[in-house]
Amino acid sequence: MAPQLAWIGLGNIGRGMCKNLVAKGSLDKPLILYNRTKKRSDDLSATLGTDKTKVVDTIQDAAKSSDIIFICLSDDAAVNSAVDAILEQDATGKVVVDASTVHPETTNSLEKKLTDKGALFVGMPVFGAPAMAEAGSLVCVLAGQKAAVDKIKPYTKGVMGRADINFSDQPAGKSTLLKVIGNTFILNMVEVLSEGHTLAEKTGLGTDNLHQFIETMFPGPYAAYSNRMLAGDYYQREEPLFHVDLARKDARHALDLAKQSGTSVPALELAESHLVKVKEHLGDRGDIPSVYGVVRQKSGLKFENKD
Repeated sequence: MAPQLAWIGLGNIGRGMCKNLVAKGSLDKPLILYNRTKKRSDDLSATLGTDKTKVVDTIQDAAKSSDIIFICLSDDAAVNSAVDAILEQDATGKVVVDASTVHPETTNSLEKKLTDKGALFVGMPVFGAPAMAEAGSLVCVLAGQKAAVDKIKPYTKGVMGRADINFSDQPAGKSTLLKVIGNTFILNMVEVLSEGHTLAEKTGLGTDNLHQFIETMFPGPYAAYSNRMLAGDYYQREEPLFHVDLARKDARHALDLAKQSGTSVPALELAESHLVKVKEHLGDRGDIPSVYGVVRQKSGLKFENKD
């Protein structure tokens, strides 16, 4: 008999992961759904099928009858609060899986807190945009005790993701350490694209000509972010795909790790300062590729690239 699964937190990434769990996870019980804003749970349940999902009102309700509990929340405080709620009742034998992007110290602390109470814990942040979550093509980073990781692997590669990076029998915090450092690559990529397109426009090369080079030499994420910039999606989108507040949180975690380890990260420091300007200009509509608008402004162009 398959284990009972629950999902806590239904942001853009979490919704796509739940969709694939239901579609490809070989579940023989409804997936339990909890979100602080209940309408998100209700809407997702209606989409996936009320016979294949079960909406609950509290984290405690989600945890009490579940064998495996996935968490995917916005920040460290929310994840800590969710784990505290899970531990209000006996968690012996349960597997808690955190797919959030949090500080590695938070992940290691959660692992100790849960294992001290007889539960198992897996750090499982993921790489990929919401469209990749929807398509089941995320990259899942797994860390923690091998016995715990092995219980989760049936739901990662081929279900929620296209590949695993497996750190079995390493501290769970290794997963979020990779995630935080990995996200600096995304932020620095956006910075390079922003500077390149701005330079191409101001020198007369033209952004379309530069985009041909990007598509040819750097297909994949570079080309995708380049497309979003040139289309004006970086300021026109009402609901960001990578909210500026989350990007700033990730940058702060990375800068803290750099400070603790005595590492020089000037490119990250510049990109983080640009995120501050994005927040000032767009507020909650700010997205990570909105850095393009800031670089344009600093270069004497309008923030927006479309009339």
